[in-house]
Amino acid sequence: MKERIKELEKEAIESLRKITDLKDLEEFRIKYLGKKSELTSIMKSIGKLPPQERPEIGKLANQLRERLKREYEELKERLEKKGKEKRFIDITLPGRAPLRGHFHPITTIINEVCEIFSKMGFRIVTGPEIELDYYNFEALNIPKDHPARDMQDTFYITENLLLRTHTSPIQVRVMEVERPPVAIICPGKVYRRDSDVSHTPMFHQVEGLLVDKDVSFGDLKGILTLFVHKMFGKDTKVRFRPSFFPFTEPSAEVDIECVICKGKGCRTCSFTGWLEILGSGMVDPEVYKFVGYDPELYSGFAFGMGIERIAMLKYGIEDIQLFYRNEMRFLRQF
Repeated sequence: MKERIKELEKEAIESLRKITDLKDLEEFRIKYLGKKSELTSIMKSIGKLPPQERPEIGKLANQLRERLKREYEELKERLEKKGKEKRFIDITLPGRAPLRGHFHPITTIINEVCEIFSKMGFRIVTGPEIELDYYNFEALNIPKDHPARDMQDTFYITENLLLRTHTSPIQVRVMEVERPPVAIICPGKVYRRDSDVSHTPMFHQVEGLLVDKDVSFGDLKGILTLFVHKMFGKDTKVRFRPSFFPFTEPSAEVDIECVICKGKGCRTCSFTGWLEILGSGMVDPEVYKFVGYDPELYSGFAFGMGIERIAMLKYGIEDIQLFYRNEMRFLRQF
């Protein structure tokens, strides 16, 4: 048995030195290190040998097995490295451009809106999405018993803590710490208990505020008309309709000529030829009392728009849910 182990070692080493590819190396592994190899059979038969021979034969067999495994691993590493070096690379082929992401349509519209107003001198300001009842309602002239609270179905966390229903609280927070002139826009997520083809429980708004001396409704109309023409094209018709908001007086909703039918009337515009895009108005003097502004000295206007609605009109999208389904066929269009 001892002589056979030595012969097997010599035979295996000579065989190993002749191997030049991974296929032959795998055959070597099976023949000398596999479950059915002669070396494995020798190791299994050690228990049948006389007790005095077992230690020496077991030691020799284990030493041979460890040597062959070590030699096998080293040769395998060299052959694999050599194979990689031989791979041909055609440097004349054009490179493969990596897949690149892009902005979500909602982000694109928010950036576009912010850029338009920034060029008109407005500063971008953000605030907390979890808001106090005071900033979300009371400081905006909407006390706890005011019927206007029914206009906004609110997610309450506690009696005085809620998910903001609009970004107007940011305006109050800014006016508390800054003196006029103030010109800001407030983009961000807002939350209301509403969900259908044109509403989602979470959506995005951009609201604006300008307060200074001698600010008029004419300034409001001029700013918003310019915005519409920058967003939808200079030939887009605009109209202002009287409306009601607790924190502005007078108030107006802004409509644009239907982008689908060009004012002729269709299902999208309910055959009126017009589409409402935002609400606006002069800041109610009652709001100034919460922030310490003198309504006799300062005046201003505020406006707010839903970004999803702007995106739906700009891109001709009929279902607001598409913005949040992560459908690649939809997103790749933008």
